[in-house]
Amino acid sequence: MRGKQAKPRELMPDKLYGSKVVTKLINYMMLDGKKNVAEKLVYTAIDKLGEDLKLKPVEALEKALDMVKPKIEVKSRRVGGANYQVPVPVTEERQLTLALRWIVDSVRSSRGSRQTWQVLHGELLAATQKDGAAYKKKEETLRMAEANRAFSHLSW
Repeated sequence: MRGKQAKPRELMPDKLYGSKVVTKLINYMMLDGKKNVAEKLVYTAIDKLGEDLKLKPVEALEKALDMVKPKIEVKSRRVGGANYQVPVPVTEERQLTLALRWIVDSVRSSRGSRQTWQVLHGELLAATQKDGAAYKKKEETLRMAEANRAFSHLSW
């Protein structure tokens, strides 16, 4: 690692639920600094998700995220002129980051003519049912790690 590591910023909990995870999702969904728009989208989507799953909205979001969080991923490691994909465990913070990123990416890519909150709600609901683009991305990551298990002795 070169230079200094950036200090992680402390996030404020969101206004409605007091959850830092919801704040993070809002920040990921935000475009062009329009936080109010992102808040409306996220709150509407997780309220509807909570209704569908008969849970509190934040619990429903946590459940969806737990289904998408990867436990293991692969990292490139150069050994003697060859690059190996080495499986490594994922930290709790990175698991959340990857899950949120995959969900937001899948929402943005599959929006079409529907409203964004509907697509976000659909993706979160699909994640709780082990379906959807973000869940498939997690499965793909797991399969790659499984396939490269032979190189796990190269982890550092």
